[in-house]
Amino acid sequence: MSAHPALPVPAAGGYGSSWRSSPWIRCWSPRPAARFRLVCLPHAGGGASAYRPWLALLPPEVELLAVQYPGREDRFQDPLVDDMEELVTQIADALVSALDRPYAMFGHSMGSAVAWELAHELRRRGAPGPRRLFVSGREAPGTVTAGEVHRRTDAVLCRELERLGGTSLEVLADDGLRPVVLGYIRNDYRLIETYRPAPRAPLSCPVAVFTGESDPELTPGSAARGAGGWADLTTARAEVRTFPGGHFYLNGRRREVVAALLRRLDPSLAENGQRWPSTP
Repeated sequence: MSAHPALPVPAAGGYGSSWRSSPWIRCWSPRPAARFRLVCLPHAGGGASAYRPWLALLPPEVELLAVQYPGREDRFQDPLVDDMEELVTQIADALVSALDRPYAMFGHSMGSAVAWELAHELRRRGAPGPRRLFVSGREAPGTVTAGEVHRRTDAVLCRELERLGGTSLEVLADDGLRPVVLGYIRNDYRLIETYRPAPRAPLSCPVAVFTGESDPELTPGSAARGAGGWADLTTARAEVRTFPGGHFYLNGRRREVVAALLRRLDPSLAENGQRWPSTP
């Protein structure tokens, strides 16, 4: 596949470089000459650092941007956001200036719904759409049964986190850290469990659905039925890729996940996978 030329950068007031100083975006390894940008959205309770290990697996042609939700990691003192519309609006405000070249979005679990909403918000603003949308570990918006975990006790919330994996049991057992961590996790559960997507016209980009073979949130069986509902949300192709593992399969299968993503973004990126160093 031939290289996709970078889009021209409009004058001030259009797509500039303000995203580089935004508290919402992390870019640990700037790659000004990159042909593509990969925008990653974390899961409920997750932070941008979940995607930092991907840097060593991405070629120089791809610049990684990870969204940092408030209230955690280096944004610990920033007010939490528990409303999807408000969250997406603020992410879009920060991200729109980064859309001066082709990009894709990857969201895991709650991040899948955030990515989908973000694609619609960017389209509403007349911004370029993603070349491809990667959604992981979650059925399509509008098909997921609403939950009430955010209303339950800390003990119930901890059991839910243990069921899904991905959260350190040592952290949950620490009397000092547990209330802090459960505070922003509960906030994220409130956001995603009270989220009700509005009807919209389908997107026009291909959608790749990634899931773990034993993921209780998006089983291979449900994924096989219309790509977990995602096929109805795009006029382009929707496909399913299953990996060994559970809900957080992407932690243990990081190299395979990134390779599968690169093949779908541009086959030449994966074909030349041995040409770049193992560290960013």
